[in-house]
Amino acid sequence: MHAFSTPADLARLAVNGTLMRGLELNTHIVDAGGVFVREDDTAPCYRLWSIDDRYPAMLRTTSGGVSVALELWDVTRDALVGILESEPPGLTVGKVLLADGTEVLGVLGEPYVVENQLEITEFGGWRGYIAAKNQT
Repeated sequence: MHAFSTPADLARLAVNGTLMRGLELNTHIVDAGGVFVREDDTAPCYRLWSIDDRYPAMLRTTSGGVSVALELWDVTRDALVGILESEPPGLTVGKVLLADGTEVLGVLGEPYVVENQLEITEFGGWRGYIAAKNQT
């Protein structure tokens, strides 16, 4: 049970990068009162890029997409604004299609931010990319 007054006060937020547990910006979501729900995956319609090896940008596509690993968090709607304001440039909020067919709000990249960046779709997520990079 959440400490919020009603479920209507909550937004379910999908995060696929540095807001995830144990990563650089996770304190932004935790300090805002976010509650971790579970790990999940998107439907297989997303591509992923590394933005200067600092954070990922995920875009929905009509072809060449994969399921991207992410985390679901419950946050108050008021906290959501602060979390998104602290995100790096080129990231925005939109609807993310999960593997089970449901849609939730999530962090997505704007098309301009992936120009001339490294596509990392093949790794299936930011953690997969970081792990592979650290092995080399």
